[in-house]
Amino acid sequence: MNERDYLYSMTDSIKPVNKEKFHKIAGRRLDKLIKPKGSLGRLEEFAKDIIAITEKERPRLNNKFVCVFAGDHGVAEEGVSLFKRDVTVQMVLNFLSGGAAINAIADSLGAKVIVADAGIAADIETSAPEAFASDNFINAKVRTGTANIYRERAMTYGEALSSILKGIEISGIIKEKGADICSTGDMGIGNTTPASAITCFYSKKPPKLVCGRGTGVSASVIEKKAKIIERAIGANIRNGGDPIDVLAGVGGLEIGAIAGFILGCAINRMPVVVDGFISTAGALISLKINPDASDYMFLGHLSKERGHKTAVKLIGKIPVLNLSMRLGEGTGAAIAMKVIETSLDMYNNMLTFDEARVYASKLNK
Repeated sequence: MNERDYLYSMTDSIKPVNKEKFHKIAGRRLDKLIKPKGSLGRLEEFAKDIIAITEKERPRLNNKFVCVFAGDHGVAEEGVSLFKRDVTVQMVLNFLSGGAAINAIADSLGAKVIVADAGIAADIETSAPEAFASDNFINAKVRTGTANIYRERAMTYGEALSSILKGIEISGIIKEKGADICSTGDMGIGNTTPASAITCFYSKKPPKLVCGRGTGVSASVIEKKAKIIERAIGANIRNGGDPIDVLAGVGGLEIGAIAGFILGCAINRMPVVVDGFISTAGALISLKINPDASDYMFLGHLSKERGHKTAVKLIGKIPVLNLSMRLGEGTGAAIAMKVIETSLDMYNNMLTFDEARVYASKLNK
């Protein structure tokens, strides 16, 4: 069996969640809790979805993991970011030392941060052996960064396929660590350009309507990004019906790993919270491989990044939060993960009317 067939044989095991059965089970308890029916809004829906995914009547989300996928991008050579590529590895080392925004947020939520190298240009094993040895680090490197999509395909078809398989493998590792729920994050200088390219391709929107500020670039750089993407889509995608080819043509290694991670979470019946624009581009690839993975996925937040609204519309889910964030790293998804956990705490810990001995009577009009 070749690797492509192996991927599809694994993802064929993903089945739609039985929402009809488990939403009904959850709804019976929710309607008995000491509150007006439906008064906790989307929190009630989150609880129902977790119960349907886990197929447990009283699940707990005690073990939370944030998995940050990192990769470099050849298109950074074109000046599409305010920062140079070496910032990617610097930030990864910061994640591993615990000093980044995602670490501070994850600590406040009681979540563990795992960093996966899907394609950093630097060799972390040589430059920072102590980080490489950390149990928070996973070496999933496929190659040292993608090629420049303005001039050639991002990677070979086999490399794109490998990045997805690495992501599936990492989901299994996280599951073995005892994860009850996990979220995605990203790090990669220049990665809003491939995320925009994937979003443009699937939405059929012109790049000028999708490209955003990324790290805070000027209007002229945004215009340049749009031209790069238009050329890359036309030149690099050979088979638009094959999501692996789309990824190989214009994507990123961390985007492929995120796609695989989402698929792996669905295979393992584990809820996954997808972060902002980059992670949602990975989600688009994953759903083109198996749309049933959507049932296991929450969109963490609506990013301030311009193209994210378009990507979210393609996914067809309402994000948990809208906080005008655009940092990446998994920050928005991590906060959303806590909101989802809160919905389960409400579901599990509230008293019913009978337990509280509150017997509400209604006025007849």
